Amino acid sequence: MAEQSHAGELGLLLKRLLKERSLSMRKLGELANIDKATISRIVSGKRKATPEHLKRISECLNIPIADLFEAAGYPVHTRKGQVPADIHSSIDNIQGILGSYELPPDTFTMERVEQHMEELKQYSQTDEGKKTIIGRFEDKLRKIGSVGPFISELKGMFERFRSRAGTPAEMAVIGSALLYFIISVDIIPDYIFPIGFLDDAITVKLAASLLLAKSWD
Repeated sequence: MAEQSHAGELGLLLKRLLKERSLSMRKLGELANIDKATISRIVSGKRKATPEHLKRISECLNIPIADLFEAAGYPVHTRKGQVPADIHSSIDNIQGILGSYELPPDTFTMERVEQHMEELKQYSQTDEGKKTIIGRFEDKLRKIGSVGPFISELKGMFERFRSRAGTPAEMAVIGSALLYFIISVDIIPDYIFPIGFLDDAITVKLAASLLLAKSWD
């Protein structure tokens, strides 16, 4: 019943937005690259919109995605970017939240985060990787407009990377965290509330732990 209620709430919101913008459901489907029949079922409350549907509709209608997520019944109340001190103990909670978005349970695992970091370590030490970090880090910060502990740590890592203040092994670890944040390798899509940037935050925490341990070969 609750799901039907939220579907109806989202449908009413979309109907109002379409009317205000003088758009038909067919036109919205074309702009969002979503089948018209799917749009119709979402608006009528007969189908639950997926996070990807809402992301595309948000971009087309120029409405904050959080408004659509809330109307659709998805959780949006927790600040993004927060990560518990014990990151491993939070995995079950993260997977539970992902389940509410009907994403596969193996969407997020520490193994996947660590695998991506290992791949990015090597790339961060290439000329191309270094240029990507130096040239795109501040632009990514402006785009997400995010603040918080993990962003502050990232800024510190960036300054250290830019000044090359560390050993090659340390630069590789720092570079992997910075690249994970900059380029589109997110395990958890950034628009998933309330944990969209949690894998970025975990990457930063893992990198910081490695730097603190200084367990280099």
